[in-house]
Amino acid sequence: MKDRLTRFGRATAAVAARAVTFGRRRAVVFGELWRHSLQFRVTVSTLALSSAVVFVLGMVLQSQITERLMDTKEKAAFGQLQVVVQTAESQLVGDAGQEEGLRNRLANALKKITSSSVATRDTSSSAAGAFEPVLAAGDPDRSSEDTIYAGPYEKVPSGLRNFVENNQQANQIHTFGTGNDRATYLVVGAPVTTTSRPLQLYLLFPLTAEQNTVATVQNTLLVGGLVLLLLLAGITNLVTRQVVRPVRRAAAVAERFADGELDRRLDVVGEDDLAKLAVSYNEMAASIQRQIRQLEEFGQLQRRFTSDVSHELRTPLTTVRMAADVLHASREQFPAGLARSTELLVDELDRFETLLRDLLEISRLDAGVEELSPEVVDVRPVAERAVEQVSVIAGSAGSTIELDVPEEEVTAEVDARRVERILRNLLANAVDHSEGTPVRLQLAANDHAIALTVRDFGIGLRPGEAELVFNRFWRADPSRNRRTGGTGLGLAISHEDARLHGGLLEAWGEPGRGACFRLTLPRRVGDTVEQSPLALPPDGPAAGNGQVVEAGTDTPGEGATEPAREHEEVR
Repeated sequence: MKDRLTRFGRATAAVAARAVTFGRRRAVVFGELWRHSLQFRVTVSTLALSSAVVFVLGMVLQSQITERLMDTKEKAAFGQLQVVVQTAESQLVGDAGQEEGLRNRLANALKKITSSSVATRDTSSSAAGAFEPVLAAGDPDRSSEDTIYAGPYEKVPSGLRNFVENNQQANQIHTFGTGNDRATYLVVGAPVTTTSRPLQLYLLFPLTAEQNTVATVQNTLLVGGLVLLLLLAGITNLVTRQVVRPVRRAAAVAERFADGELDRRLDVVGEDDLAKLAVSYNEMAASIQRQIRQLEEFGQLQRRFTSDVSHELRTPLTTVRMAADVLHASREQFPAGLARSTELLVDELDRFETLLRDLLEISRLDAGVEELSPEVVDVRPVAERAVEQVSVIAGSAGSTIELDVPEEEVTAEVDARRVERILRNLLANAVDHSEGTPVRLQLAANDHAIALTVRDFGIGLRPGEAELVFNRFWRADPSRNRRTGGTGLGLAISHEDARLHGGLLEAWGEPGRGACFRLTLPRRVGDTVEQSPLALPPDGPAAGNGQVVEAGTDTPGEGATEPAREHEEVR
């Protein structure tokens, strides 16, 4: 028995859980439709308001109909009561006798009232309908148990008896019986005048016909209200659909237009407000299309000009380079000023060649012809090679580069050449602005992404400058001297390389606290970066405890005190 109860309880709990789950799903579906469908909102709102109006009207109509029926019934019942009172008085004139004699006379008078001639005349001529008469010899000073009566006296309510026994006409609606025998009556009563003792006459009119009429009215109102609500819902849905469908078409066309289908236009039908909206939209789309095409043509011309100039400059630059190399090789034979000029010429030619390479690279990135060559590699050797390439620059600047990488492999599907170039640019930029303080390169990874941060502890970035450092040729302080001779395109190219990987390159800095650049890349090509393994802004002491790679000197220089720093992108 206990096992059966346990199984029954579990089954009940399972059914309840399914019901709750189903209810939640319906609520979610309803919420989604309410938020995303204007047609659904208008239809439901109209249906709700219409339901309230139909309910109020139905209640008012039912109340009015019921009140009219009862007024008519009461008037007819009192008219019938006057006729029956006259008949009873004619039968009970004179001495009514003692108890037994009085009971017989009341019974005879009741038979006279209910005789076929009186009943036929009353039911046919009166709107009150059939009734049950009751005659009683009641007295307000005596209990109801001592009352002598004829007819169903127990159906007469006691409150009505008190009024009639005090010589007043009264009426009351009373329900008598239980179960299937339960019935509702309109009971009217009046005193009967005799020469011997006071008598009372009660007529009980069944309200079955009126109840059936009210029930019919209720059912009619209910069915009519439901039909009306369904019609209103259909009409509202149809009308709303006529407005919503053009809006949906406009939204679909606008979405395709935003996706690049610039020739998409709305169909203009008629001359109404929606047609005017379609005409205005088409004019706006045509204007935007013309401007976009002009911008595209201008951008193509600009990229072509940059590419052509870069290519055309290679030939004279090669000639100048050959002549400069010859002069540089013979500089010891020249006077001091001429020898120094030869060295400066070679240095600037180096920078010029680097600038041309950067311009060609940025042109290819702008044109969208650059492609990744991803392969699964260990990122740690990539970071180490970048540190080695910048170590000479760091040594001349008096800085050390700290490398903090995990002991285990950190594999990712990346283009190693581009990642190395990004790190080289970030490290050279950090060394150039570290003011002799250490530069830290940190590597970390999680299940979905890898992150590398390059942290320096120089002057830092002023508010708003972190959003500008990736702009081409941007410099915070043009008067500031450079150590690395950057072209101004290194960080812009690094930002594009990170974008090609589907990753992020971000900057942070505060005056006096230095700057930090964070590169976050997905571990697999095509994945989305949701959370970086390293925090930005960084926390911790001014110098990390990772592996220190010496860069020409063991002692970091003193921090600079200049009020502003320059973020000049380098390669």
